[in-house]
Amino acid sequence: MKPITKADIDRLRRKINRVEGGRMEPSPTVPHRSIDADGLPSTVAEARGENNEAMRLPADDSPPRDAPRRYEADKLLDGEVIENAWGKYFLSEKFYPAHKRHGSIEISHLGELPGEWLSGISKGEIPAHDPSRWAFLDTETTGLAGGTGTCAFLVGVGTIEDGGFRVRLFFMRDYDEEAAMLAGLAEFLRWYDVLVTFNGKAYDAPLLETRYRLARKPFPLERMFHLDLLHGARQLWKLRLQNCRLMELESEILGVLREGDLPGELIPYYYFEYLRTRQAFRLVPLFHHNVIDIVSLACLTAVVLPAFASPTDARLRHGADLLGLARWLRRSNQQQPALQLYRRSMDAGLPDSELFAALWESALIEKRLGRHEAKLALLSDLAAVKNPFRHAAYEELAKHYERLEKQLERALEMTEAALRLAASDGLIRRQARLTRRIERLGEKRGAGLFT
Repeated sequence: MKPITKADIDRLRRKINRVEGGRMEPSPTVPHRSIDADGLPSTVAEARGENNEAMRLPADDSPPRDAPRRYEADKLLDGEVIENAWGKYFLSEKFYPAHKRHGSIEISHLGELPGEWLSGISKGEIPAHDPSRWAFLDTETTGLAGGTGTCAFLVGVGTIEDGGFRVRLFFMRDYDEEAAMLAGLAEFLRWYDVLVTFNGKAYDAPLLETRYRLARKPFPLERMFHLDLLHGARQLWKLRLQNCRLMELESEILGVLREGDLPGELIPYYYFEYLRTRQAFRLVPLFHHNVIDIVSLACLTAVVLPAFASPTDARLRHGADLLGLARWLRRSNQQQPALQLYRRSMDAGLPDSELFAALWESALIEKRLGRHEAKLALLSDLAAVKNPFRHAAYEELAKHYERLEKQLERALEMTEAALRLAASDGLIRRQARLTRRIERLGEKRGAGLFT
């Protein structure tokens, strides 16, 4: 290994000095020279008039260092300054050609998404719109708390175009450019009808609405159909993944691993540093982070929409993902398709806790559909082994044998089995009622033998 020399250290120091504008270069230390109250030198050597040449530092003949260099965004970053009636703001663009891939999704696939797929995930609330009318939006803000003190200093909007996918970044270089930026964003969004966000209904949209109200401007998102992809993503993947944050999904679902990305919690700090120093290189990781967020959002849309548009044909491989989709269908009152996905999820493999839950929920669907033999088979499986639904299965079996098959002894046996697991007033009353009915039937049969 080559040893590090003083020249190497000096070269590295000069490089850091160029990047940080001179702030990383240490200042030379100057010895302290105090003066007493009479204006006389306080050191003994100076008082004696001794020669102190050996103690003096050599004169620094180098020119003074420049102040930290300040580069405005329009001089360092790709983009242009846009001027409108409310002032100026900065606009940057990033284009992804159709042949590029973002993880497992090819960009060209975005333009091929059928507009009718919006209806499935929104339960009919969003009508069909061509993908060219969709706008994928994400904001970077001065804080995560929200409220009137939080600004969206960067708003990214991605759109599907002929030949690829384009991300436009609306950026305010200082607070006095917010009105112009909001006006430019509103003017751009009037060409689009569907807004796609990730947790936008809870965060981005309310925050932007506050900023527009404070600026006394109409809120442009109000007229748009809003699809918050977070809700669909949670239905599909919350059982399998630790969380459903966008970066987690792009890693686990799309296969995208960000390298050198700026953590979200540092974004406000970097913006405030830019405002303080006017060093535009601090904005580069902010812009990159927002662009990747929007491209990942668009590509996840291409995965989520087909799953909800045709659930029974969903290309999902994990049992937990299929179970999440089955539960969404059940809550949407689509019982038969839900039952098919319950079966597929169990065939694909589930952990025991989810397997027993899937069996129980399938039994309830079979009961609702009036298919009592299938329900009986599922309940019998649940009652045969120890699991969280065993008590409820015994109780349902008791109802089945009492009401449908009129097998009172069998119903009493299921009731007593449920009581051994956990007692309840309803089960105690059922046990007493069944016992009385069985006794009366026995009396009637006995009386019939003597007549």
